[in-house]
Amino acid sequence: MPPQPQIMVDLQMEQVMPNPDLKTIAKLISQDPGLSGALLKIVNSPFFGLSNRIASIQQAVNLLGCNTVINLINAQSIKGEMTDEAIVTLNRFWDTAQDVAMTCLSLAKRIGYQAADEAYTLGLFHNCGIPLMLKRFPDYMTVLEEAYASASLERRIVDTENRLLNTNHAVVGYFTAKSWNLPLHLCEAIANHHNALSIFTDDSGRDAQLKTLLAILKMAEHICESHRVLGNQADDHEWQSIEQLVLEYVGLSEYDFENLKESLRELGTR
Repeated sequence: MPPQPQIMVDLQMEQVMPNPDLKTIAKLISQDPGLSGALLKIVNSPFFGLSNRIASIQQAVNLLGCNTVINLINAQSIKGEMTDEAIVTLNRFWDTAQDVAMTCLSLAKRIGYQAADEAYTLGLFHNCGIPLMLKRFPDYMTVLEEAYASASLERRIVDTENRLLNTNHAVVGYFTAKSWNLPLHLCEAIANHHNALSIFTDDSGRDAQLKTLLAILKMAEHICESHRVLGNQADDHEWQSIEQLVLEYVGLSEYDFENLKESLRELGTR
């Protein structure tokens, strides 16, 4: 997955400093799904022998150390050459990835979800299949816009992609996340992030962690208006079909959620 050009510039500026700052490097990397994924893939590999997979970019940077991280950045830079047209198109993806990640982090803290770093990681990576779909299908953004426009109680966003392309960005994102060695429950959340209606109408009591992560993500997507940025739609049809279920699950009224949205916007998290 190509890294965001401006992030690469900022990282390269930091690495030529006499004493590169790991916190600054981690903060920059955490804004880019491609770089974050490459970093987590390395740190979660058998070579490091960690007993538990990690999802925190800061923790990964600390474990790898400055030299390894800089080498990784340079390797991604070589792979990341793109046309201007591709960069403009992918800006829609990069913008939402960063906004949704920050909003997920804020929401996780507000509702008391302990693993706030994981919520951030899910927000950053949930659409990591989109750049790969765009690379494979040049007209993919047109298909994605149709998918958002057609979303309803009866039709998921991924249903339109499946019909027109025989695959979808959630499936591609799942396998990408697995290749990066992300924790399995985050991979499952990526795979199911357009399957929320089915998951929240399942009263079996299974997958409480999956429901909580998806609730945070779907609220964040709505707050960040992914339906406008990615789907080019005025109305969030998907949110309309799951709003009551999601808010009921996290214990928020519509009034509470509206206040939460406004407070997050005032804090500048999106």
